[in-house]
Amino acid sequence: MFQHHLLLIYRNFKKYKSSFFINLIGLSAGLTCALLIYLWVSDEVQMDKFHSKGSQLYQLIENERTESGINTTDQTVGILADALAKEMPEVEDAVAVSPAYWIAETKLSAKNEMGVRGGGLFAGKDFFKIFSYPLVSGNISQVLTTKNSIVISEQLAMKLFHTTEVMGKEIVWENADMANENRALISGVFKTVPASSSIQFDFVVSLQMIMDPPSPLLSWGNHGPNTFIVLKKGADPETLNAKLKGFMKTKGESRRELFMRPYANGYLYNQYENGKQVGGRIEYVKLFSLIAIFILIIACVNFMNLATARAAVRMKEVGIKKVMGASRQSLILQYLGESVLLTCISLFFSLLFVELLLPQFNEVTGKHLFLHFDWKLIWTLAGITIFTGLISGSYPALYLSGFNPAVALKGKLSHSMGELWTRQGLVVFQFTLSVILIVCVLVVYQQIEFVQHTQVGYKKDNVLYVESEGRLKDNPGTFIAEIRNIPGVVNASSLDKRFIGDLKSTIGDFNWEGRDPKRIIKFQFAGINSGLIETMGMEMAGGRSFSSKYGADSTKVIINEAGIKVMGLKDPIGKIFTLWHKELQIIGVVKDVHFESMHEVVKPMFFLYNSKQSSRIMVQIKTGQEKQVIAALQQRYQNFNPGAAMVYRFLDQDFQEQYVAETRISLLSRYFAGLAILISCLGLFGLASFTAQRKLKEIGVRKVLGASEWAIIYSLSRDFVKPVLISILIALPLSYIITKHWLDTFAYRIDLKLWYFAGAGFLALFISWLTVSVQAIRAGLKNPIDCLRDE
Repeated sequence: MFQHHLLLIYRNFKKYKSSFFINLIGLSAGLTCALLIYLWVSDEVQMDKFHSKGSQLYQLIENERTESGINTTDQTVGILADALAKEMPEVEDAVAVSPAYWIAETKLSAKNEMGVRGGGLFAGKDFFKIFSYPLVSGNISQVLTTKNSIVISEQLAMKLFHTTEVMGKEIVWENADMANENRALISGVFKTVPASSSIQFDFVVSLQMIMDPPSPLLSWGNHGPNTFIVLKKGADPETLNAKLKGFMKTKGESRRELFMRPYANGYLYNQYENGKQVGGRIEYVKLFSLIAIFILIIACVNFMNLATARAAVRMKEVGIKKVMGASRQSLILQYLGESVLLTCISLFFSLLFVELLLPQFNEVTGKHLFLHFDWKLIWTLAGITIFTGLISGSYPALYLSGFNPAVALKGKLSHSMGELWTRQGLVVFQFTLSVILIVCVLVVYQQIEFVQHTQVGYKKDNVLYVESEGRLKDNPGTFIAEIRNIPGVVNASSLDKRFIGDLKSTIGDFNWEGRDPKRIIKFQFAGINSGLIETMGMEMAGGRSFSSKYGADSTKVIINEAGIKVMGLKDPIGKIFTLWHKELQIIGVVKDVHFESMHEVVKPMFFLYNSKQSSRIMVQIKTGQEKQVIAALQQRYQNFNPGAAMVYRFLDQDFQEQYVAETRISLLSRYFAGLAILISCLGLFGLASFTAQRKLKEIGVRKVLGASEWAIIYSLSRDFVKPVLISILIALPLSYIITKHWLDTFAYRIDLKLWYFAGAGFLALFISWLTVSVQAIRAGLKNPIDCLRDE
């Protein structure tokens, strides 16, 4: 019986080649898309799940009440970890760890070896006890107990020493954000951090290095590192969360509340609004999971439609089988087997396509995905194949097996309204999803264009920055004076932070005339050199910028428009701004600048004069002279730091990195939308082809009676265009809701315009009409004699 079914399936595939290849292409494309998305989603949901204490591992998060609402941050008090370990009996271990950007892009060198660059972390002594980053050498409880200890990765050890036997050797490391170079002794070597870790680092140094008095990290009023805890087995997280809520009040910080979240949730659920968790990367995981399901269903719909459209041709086969005693169950199994077998063939091709596309897919997603045929993937492939096969074959199997044998043997199938509505409904479903994807692609593209080309308050093009190392840290003035004389350099200056994203903040340690003491205001701040505002093309709304001409600008302050607005000052120039018990005179108001991404509103900010220390030298270059200027910069850099390589980067690269996720989503959405349209049109093409073939006699009669070719084409096209129009009407309001929800995650966003929706609808209609017209025109131009001869 099984061999008989296989033979029938083979004969049907051979007999209906066009339907077979349309279904094969559609299912292969759908499965390829689903498998690529599965690999990406699987990698996303596995992030940070490898830690052995993962079920007990939590991160402390803080809600802080401010003037603009509740601000949620993962940067906590530097001494919080030690306090929780001592005061909370539910806590087994606790550790403070710096954010990765604190010592990113660090130069490390060893005796008689050239320096290499890497990223690192400050961490408390229990870091390797809490997190599962296995040590190759060293004791997890002792590697970070001394102030000058450093633990490095195997990869870094090989780069510096060409061996992993490096215990006790000295490393010199320096960073643009630290005042001096630091010497540390290697106390351990850890295995290279896995790709499934959301924190990537090459070395870890003791947090004690930055915790000596008068470090601000020792104050309960400041923010600093991240805090992680491991709960004792049996401890109730809800009970501890209740205690944490009032913990900061006991330390004199009544406006701040702590809570904890599972560490493994931090990667996907990292977005908060007004103190409540509202999503994060999990939204993209859900989105693409739905897209994979939808595209698979679209491919399945093709199979359903083409199978039911061929019902009249296969009904005699059904009638004969039923007369010969075949049960409906056996017929259902035959047709389901047909769809499952076709899906298995499609799976084979999709695996080949995935293997070919993975390098490009990895480039787009920024991951290192690969096909590893473990049991999890095998079961997943089996599940997807069976699901796709059963879904695509379910309706045709039930429909075909339900024919009355007497009617079937006569070969006269009356198309019921239910059947026609079902088929049209499936087409509507396909194109509804396709139109929604087209609208989403248009809106995402327009929003990315908007954030990349809108005025952010500074010049990001043709501006590079040089990491301040060696003599540059404490003596930037001489270097800046020299490079300003380089032909092609428009201007140069320095600041004590990264220009984008790395913003320090303070709350409550300032005052001015007329301030309401009950208002809680948070200010961001940065120390800048004279000429920085001009170099970056920032504009003054009033007053002046810092200048070495005035000599005493260390007692002055510049505030942005958002700061002046929240302060409520009408004529701010000349007013006194008291900061950290020091009186500063407001000499200028700078127009608002987007130092953060467009997801965030511009926050109150002030600038202090700092000409002595710098983290980065900012250089504005004339267009077209970048190569010559960089060569001249490197030469002068060598004069200041002999033997050291100049590390530089263009500012627009940092700007683009703020929108990496959105850019990737935009690109992937375009591919998936195009795929959905392609699969939908394949099905429409097959239906139009089959319908035109079935109506050949009717076409011949109409032409003999005088109908024109265009009348025939219009008649054949009309029935297929109607469901597409219905799908557009359904899709447009749904796409509006979806895109508006996504745009609401941006503080600055485009307006949803009518043409986004009208354009998407017209595009879907045009593509579908073009698809159907190919078959309609072929049928309409056919000789009526050939039509009447054809059966």
